[in-house]
Amino acid sequence: MQLQFKTVSEPTKAGEKWKKLFDAYWPGYKEWFLSNNSVSTPDLKTSQEALKQFMPKFWATYQHLCKLTNADADVARFLTGFRPPAYVSACAQAVINTNEIQLVRNYDYHPDLLEGTLLLSKWNNRKVIGSSDCLIGLIDGMNDAGLCLSLTFGGRKEVGWGFGISLILRYVLEFCNTTQEAVLVLKSIPSHMSYNVTVVDKIGEFKTVMLAPNKKTLTTTAAFATNHQGAVYWPENAKFNQTVKRYNFIKNYLNSKDIRSEELAKAFLHPPLYNTKFKEGFGTLYTAVYHPEKLSMQLLWPNASLERTFDNFKEEKLVIQYDQKSHTDNLAQSKEISYRWEEAVVDSLVKSLDSRASIKKQKELREKLMPQGEIAWDAITNYWNEPIL
Repeated sequence: MQLQFKTVSEPTKAGEKWKKLFDAYWPGYKEWFLSNNSVSTPDLKTSQEALKQFMPKFWATYQHLCKLTNADADVARFLTGFRPPAYVSACAQAVINTNEIQLVRNYDYHPDLLEGTLLLSKWNNRKVIGSSDCLIGLIDGMNDAGLCLSLTFGGRKEVGWGFGISLILRYVLEFCNTTQEAVLVLKSIPSHMSYNVTVVDKIGEFKTVMLAPNKKTLTTTAAFATNHQGAVYWPENAKFNQTVKRYNFIKNYLNSKDIRSEELAKAFLHPPLYNTKFKEGFGTLYTAVYHPEKLSMQLLWPNASLERTFDNFKEEKLVIQYDQKSHTDNLAQSKEISYRWEEAVVDSLVKSLDSRASIKKQKELREKLMPQGEIAWDAITNYWNEPIL
């Protein structure tokens, strides 16, 4: 399997380049968007009134997008972002603030439904770099104030009255500068499905906001999220995407000692965070790393990477090859990266032992987790197999 990723630079309001993206992707989006039309589907007027009410600052941009696309009723309703059809992704994300502030996320989704566009834009107050979704939205991103955010699916079946999450995320990055401002906006806009949005700003303040239709938005101090919200409400989905296992992995890894930001980024390129069920819609399509202090970001894959900043945003097309093998095997092609990563994981676990632990006990743990010089992921998962508090 292979996918093409592209970086598109249009640091103004949407223009010819965005219109080209629209022309390419709208036929596919139209089929999806109209797939669940029923008597309960909101009409154009209702959708526009909802946009005016909950995202009033975006109204002028919406009108511009409609004009740019010569929008008919279907396009105009789609561009409001209001009550789209349901969609379920997986994903994991975490914030670390050690040697630097960093937001890392894996996007796990069906490959046929990915735009594969990293877009630099300035539709309103701020320049924004982010992974495009539904043409008007973002699934992760950063603005030039250093505000970063990303989403994971929240693990609930309910679909309700509200907006698609990707437009909500773009709205936050267009008009907010700090985590505090972002939280207020996230709490003010209804989401049509359940999502966890992790936010961090350039001074390191972070929050994870849990959105769900017809429920009160919950703001937490969690530095990470996978695909549930406290308890597991959809057991079948949770079992498939291993949300609890991934949650425990991140929780315990962040609690380990002497973790550096670059080590966390590498963790997302390995199981259990990196997933390879691409045909089943649970494969890691990319890893995004945001650096709010540096105003830079990266997209990572086991055998490729790209880096962009607001001042240096080269347009590029990149073809990524995927397979269903463990990407630990792929990374082993680079002995330096593999060695540093495996040593970092094992060292962090050994250091997390009680300081009074004997040298013999430390040695036994190291041999258990890294037999014959190669990391044993099953052993690590069992070692961290703790209940969620």
